[in-house]
Amino acid sequence: MRLEPGPRHRALRDAVRELAQSTVREHAAEVDREHRFPHEALAAARANGLMGILLPTEFGGAGLDHLAFTICIEELGRACASTAVIVDVHNSVASEPILLFGTDAQKREWLPPMASGDVLGAFALTEPAAGSDAASLRTSARRHGDEWVLRGTKVFITNVGEAGLYLVFARTGPEPRAAGISAFLVPAASEGVRVGQVFDKMGLNGSPTGELVLDDVRLPASALLHQEGRGFTVAMRALDAGRIGISGQALGIADAALTGALELDGERDQAGGFLLADMATRLTAARQMAYHAAALCGAGRPFTREAAMAKLFCTDAAMDLSGSAIELAGAAGGTADHPFERHFRDAKALQIYEGSNQVQRVVIARQLLG
Repeated sequence: MRLEPGPRHRALRDAVRELAQSTVREHAAEVDREHRFPHEALAAARANGLMGILLPTEFGGAGLDHLAFTICIEELGRACASTAVIVDVHNSVASEPILLFGTDAQKREWLPPMASGDVLGAFALTEPAAGSDAASLRTSARRHGDEWVLRGTKVFITNVGEAGLYLVFARTGPEPRAAGISAFLVPAASEGVRVGQVFDKMGLNGSPTGELVLDDVRLPASALLHQEGRGFTVAMRALDAGRIGISGQALGIADAALTGALELDGERDQAGGFLLADMATRLTAARQMAYHAAALCGAGRPFTREAAMAKLFCTDAAMDLSGSAIELAGAAGGTADHPFERHFRDAKALQIYEGSNQVQRVVIARQLLG
């Protein structure tokens, strides 16, 4: 499996890096400090075709593969982790499931505006009493004639309040756990959809995260994505690919930490040189793991285990490298508004969401043990 990006992928990296470093990075510290949505960065992403990376050209997308997607998210993450997670969630767990499981009508309705970025997507699986154990979710969807009526509360939803479309998972039947779950395309403008609490977080402060409340939301029968009772299949496939995107975010943070550490002024003792060597080695290993998982996914080969391994290793590496950068910078590295301090806070979230790293170990062990 080729892990070194070819000419097309290198050209994409150069283009996204130029955009990220010239436009996205400019607002990163302010976005973090003010906890505000990075409108300037998202406008640039839309203008440069980054909101439909995985979508075919027939729907207005770029028609690129998962390695290209990972590289794009990595470069955005080097500049602003908040922007990276917004674009990641939109492209992976929000848009791609419609491409993979949607009807022709659903694809025609939603994929073009999502590819252009006119409609931002969100993924609504987690609930207050169903975090890592997503199969125990309680949000309900009841059939009434030609309509579905959804009721429940989702929590820790990325892009909440900014999204125009939510991919919502709800229980449609009496079957236990995963067997009774279905997926729905829920427009944000639907009556009964509202945003609950938006959380103040320690990191990724430009990415809104909060509650999505569904208060007897009436949807047409055509809002069902895939087959009734097969929603958990949609969710798990989305999360597998989404973990590759998170790995890309982690690579971006880790790369920014290493680059910043190398640019520090002053002489370094041998211990500092060894620390830099360890940082560079771990980043190289993490990048190979992420690219390998992306290549498997793009080739249509099984990749669940490799995606979980990449997510586990890359996010731990981002925490390790950002912490090491602070150590090399001394007291200044841990002060508010210092890039290293922001990298450290942003990196922590990546170990938790879209399946905590403890959950990744469960996934890997199950794959190993059958």
